[in-house]
Amino acid sequence: MNNLSKVAFLAFIAFFFSFSKASAQPSEARLHKKADKLAHKFIITDGHVDLPYRLKVQNFRLEREYIGIPIETDKGDFDYVRAKKGGLDAPFMSIYIPSSYQDGRAKLLADSLIEMVQGIIQAYPDKFAPGRSPAEINANFKKGLVSLPMGMENGAPIEGDLKNVQYFFDRGIRYITLTHAKDNHICDSSYDTTHTWNGLSPFGREVVQEMNKVGIMVDVSHVSDSTFWQVMEITAAPCIASHSSCRKYTPGFERNMNDEMIRRMAQNGGVIQINFGTDFLDGALSAQNDHKREELRALLAKEGLEYDSPDAAPLIEQFRKDNPTLFADVQLVADHIGHVVELAGIDHVGLGSDFDGVGDSLPTGLKDVSQYPNLVYELLRRGYSEEDIAKVCYKNVWRVWQEVEQVAEKM
Repeated sequence: MNNLSKVAFLAFIAFFFSFSKASAQPSEARLHKKADKLAHKFIITDGHVDLPYRLKVQNFRLEREYIGIPIETDKGDFDYVRAKKGGLDAPFMSIYIPSSYQDGRAKLLADSLIEMVQGIIQAYPDKFAPGRSPAEINANFKKGLVSLPMGMENGAPIEGDLKNVQYFFDRGIRYITLTHAKDNHICDSSYDTTHTWNGLSPFGREVVQEMNKVGIMVDVSHVSDSTFWQVMEITAAPCIASHSSCRKYTPGFERNMNDEMIRRMAQNGGVIQINFGTDFLDGALSAQNDHKREELRALLAKEGLEYDSPDAAPLIEQFRKDNPTLFADVQLVADHIGHVVELAGIDHVGLGSDFDGVGDSLPTGLKDVSQYPNLVYELLRRGYSEEDIAKVCYKNVWRVWQEVEQVAEKM
C-alpha cells in the first residue's frame, strides 16, 4: 500500500469512528427522551411512599401541628413538583404504624395520618385527588392530577375488631400490610424472632378473609415466610408485596421474597413491587455499610463520645468523608425487575420504592420521585417493550386491584 493509499485508509477509519460515535450519541439521547415521554404517557403508581409519617415526625420535632403541603421542598424524596417531573401519578401514601404503637394507640395514629392525606387533597384540589380505585385514578390522570391512594403499613389499627376492616376501607385504605417490624395480633413479622403465631394468628386468618370480602388488597411485605405461605393458602384474591425485592440479591434477608415465594405469588395472580433501598437491593453493599457503621460506633466509644454529641460532629464528618456510604444503582433495580420477569413473567412485577422510608440509602439514579424516567430508560435499553413498561408502571397493579374489587363483589 503506497503512502497515498495509507493516508486515504486512515482518513476513512477516522471518519468511520467519528460517524459511529456521533450516531451513538443521538441514539442514547433519543432513548432518554423516549423514556421521559413514556414516564408521562403511562400512569406510574408506586406501592409505598412514606410521606405522611415523614411530615408527622418533622411536625413533632418542630413542635408544630402541621409542617405544610408538599408542593415544592428540598426535604425528603417526594413533593408535587418532583412527582410531575418524574411522571409519578399515583403514589400510595403509607399510613405507617410503628410497632411501638401496638399498645392501643394504633387506630388513633392511623386516623390522624389519613386525615393528613385528606387535608393535602382538600388544600390543593387542583394538584391532588383521592385514589380509591383504578377507575378514579384513570380519570384523575386525564385531568393532570396526582392521585393519593392510601395503604396502611401494619394491621395493628384493626385492634381485634373485624369491623375496622370495613371502617378503614371507607376511610380510603386500599391495602393493608399485615404487620411491620414486630409480630402483632394478626401475624408474625419477618424482622421478629419471637414466632408468636408461627404464621397467621387465628384472628389473622379472619382478617385476610375479611379483607377479601371488603375489597382491600392483602400486602405480604414485612410478614414472615410462614405467614406468607398461609396467606397464599386462604386468600380468595391475588395479593401484593407493596415494597419488597428479591432475596436472591440479599441472601438471608427474610424481608425480601425468595424465588419460590415469587413464583407462588404469581400463581396467585399477585405482584411484587420492587423496593429501591440499597439494603433491599444488594446484600454485599449493605454488609459493607453496616461494617463501616460499627467502625464509627467503636471510634466514638473510644473517644468517649455519644453519636448526637456536638463534640462528635467533626469526627463523624471526617469519618464519612473517608468512608463514603455505598449505594446500589438504577441498573440493579432493573436487575430485580428482570429476575421477577425471568421467574414469573412480566405480569407480576411493579414499583414500590419506599421513598421517604429508607433514609439516604436510595440508589444512584433513583434518589427521589423525579427520577423514574431513569428506570424507564434502563428498561428500554434492555429491550423491554412499551407494553412491558406500562405493565411495570401500573397495569399489573391495576389488574390485581380490579380482581380484588371483583372478588369483593362476589363475596
